Amino acid sequence: MDAEKNTRSAMENNIILQVGVKALLQNSEGKYLLLRRSLEKYPEIKGRWDIVGGRIDPGSILIENLRREIKEETNLELIGEPKLIAAQDIRPKPDKHIVRLTYIGKVNGQIKVDKSENDSYKWYSAQELKNIDDLDIYFKELLDKNLINV
Repeated sequence: MDAEKNTRSAMENNIILQVGVKALLQNSEGKYLLLRRSLEKYPEIKGRWDIVGGRIDPGSILIENLRREIKEETNLELIGEPKLIAAQDIRPKPDKHIVRLTYIGKVNGQIKVDKSENDSYKWYSAQELKNIDDLDIYFKELLDKNLINV
């Protein structure tokens, strides 16, 4: 009943609710993948270095969306089940609410970045992750709060 009431309230207030899935991906060498978002596609972006992910397709399974995003953006395959490490509320505008679910998981395969989304990528050690300039603010928040045990 409460969920139905909350949905009605959001609709009445014209708030757009979206769910996003993100993943900190680790390769067989123990390094973590970051992608640099394209300025052409995201000219207003602050914090260009980010982890893989995107919005879910309503009605589909979260992990299936995560696997799809990983494959589309990097051509990598998620190995096994990823671990959910954080949920964040993002309110970029008064009429928009994004719930961002962040996972950590292992991948394999040959990386091939979707150049329409990202213009570069790099694998980082756990220590290097904490010292990157121009890092996505929501990913940085997780690192700063030590919510990601890398």
